[in-house]
Amino acid sequence: MSEPKGRGADWTEERGTSDEGRRRLESGPEASGKTLKPLLEVRDLTVHHGQLRALDRVSLRVFPGEVYAIIGANGAGKSTLLRTIAGLHQPTGGSIRYDGRDMTRVRPERRATGGIAMVPEGRRLFESLTVEENLQVGATYARRGPWTIERVYELFGWMRERRSQRTAQLSGGEQQSVAIGRALVANPRVLLLDELSLGLAPVVVQRIYAMMQQILASGLTVLLVEQDVSQALRVASHIQCLLEGRTTLEGRPSEVTAAQVEAAYFGLSPGGHGGPGGSGGMGNPPRSRGGLGGIAPPEETESEA
Repeated sequence: MSEPKGRGADWTEERGTSDEGRRRLESGPEASGKTLKPLLEVRDLTVHHGQLRALDRVSLRVFPGEVYAIIGANGAGKSTLLRTIAGLHQPTGGSIRYDGRDMTRVRPERRATGGIAMVPEGRRLFESLTVEENLQVGATYARRGPWTIERVYELFGWMRERRSQRTAQLSGGEQQSVAIGRALVANPRVLLLDELSLGLAPVVVQRIYAMMQQILASGLTVLLVEQDVSQALRVASHIQCLLEGRTTLEGRPSEVTAAQVEAAYFGLSPGGHGGPGGSGGMGNPPRSRGGLGGIAPPEETESEA
């Protein structure tokens, strides 16, 4: 995979990098002519679900302090990629390296205690437990770091007063906030976010993403999966599009056009027809709210406040 382009002084917090990431990029090894090492590196990752090849030789490199977004339609392999990095799926080929160490066959709990935490699609909270009890689950094997349950309460102002409420009684947006908090109290170095916006009202999505800068300010590196293309482009420093388990586009948001993103997302050739290995007849996958070039807003889905 080619070296990610364009990292420099113009790469600001508004385009998905933390203070730590910007300092590393402006004054670190890359500034002195040396190669900046990725914190997370995936090489030629192949994953099967039975006979189905869900990922086909996918590679990526996530550098310290950045927000790396994986976009694509339903069935593209996005969640499979995150779950494999977290250790929940075993690859049939390729490797996963974290902080220079080979993690390909490391058990999920060891990845978690080593600094990789995941907010799964659908939140996956313990609904019979209270808000605080769910946060305590995340803190059970926490690394040393800045995130505590108290700090999560400060980040999500509503949470302290409702800490004794069972999470089954919360709205979708509130449950997503608890899921994020549960991951943060583990004090990860890499935070995996799977479909934060799924099933949530746009105003709730905006509220959650507005807190991203506070999360990044603690020095975290974020790898997120998002179907909402416009949201991903707003927060990410680097994007990668998957289609049927293969990479169809990658680069900085400022370096790709709406037409390129649309073609990569839907598997279109430059002329607008399904290209080789593409999905010209794959139907209507969920599309970006607010649109992106030719990508129209989606049909209304169930919204949760």
